[in-house]
Amino acid sequence: MESAPMRFAGFLPEDAPDPRLAQSERVKLMPVPVMGFIPQPSLDDVHMESTMSSQGESGMSQMAVSINYTLWRNPLDRSDPVNLADLDESTRRALDVPTPHLRPAWLIEQVKWMRYPMLWEAVRTAWHRDPTELSTPSYLLVEHANHILMNRFRKELGLGDISTGRFAARLTERAVNPRATAVVEGIEVPAMEIDTDPFVYAIGVELAPDTVLTAVIPRDELQHVNIEFAQRVSPTASAPSP
Repeated sequence: MESAPMRFAGFLPEDAPDPRLAQSERVKLMPVPVMGFIPQPSLDDVHMESTMSSQGESGMSQMAVSINYTLWRNPLDRSDPVNLADLDESTRRALDVPTPHLRPAWLIEQVKWMRYPMLWEAVRTAWHRDPTELSTPSYLLVEHANHILMNRFRKELGLGDISTGRFAARLTERAVNPRATAVVEGIEVPAMEIDTDPFVYAIGVELAPDTVLTAVIPRDELQHVNIEFAQRVSPTASAPSP
């Protein structure tokens, strides 16, 4: 399994290429449409996808694209402090310290975005060429929810540093309610959900025999998100300014 999250580290020259351009090319390899939340004032799709794919002798066997969103708790006034992320003091100081080096314009932009909360890998479209026990909608929904919990709620779950490795799955398929509904492209469709975890809410839809849409949202932010889905319109590499 190949994973391609976006990371920035070390010194980058001013003319360093924007990694979002390469990531956009990877997203184009997705054999099915990539889904996301419907456009809404509280969310910005800032072109920071995460992708995973597997290759075999006969080509790509599976791929997933996850969409990250910047969250605006008060979208009518982006200068409202309620919109700022809950950063520790050392992180906030690091963002405020000017660098002695000239940096690429895209990196300066990304540093600005780090001041605001992100719905990390909130909506995922997963495609599997051949069905397996690891491609069922309920399995993919549980896997996505556990992935978010493991990576974004480690402190709340007492898991320690992420370098310590994976944790025993918090959620299993027994947590899935198969009788939910969701709105996709303006139409109410059968769905499944996990509505029992205190930290996240998760919902999933089988879009086709080979395609599953899942979404995982922190419970603290549910009030700010309209959980409806549509085919995602790929943003340009020049995302809206904070």
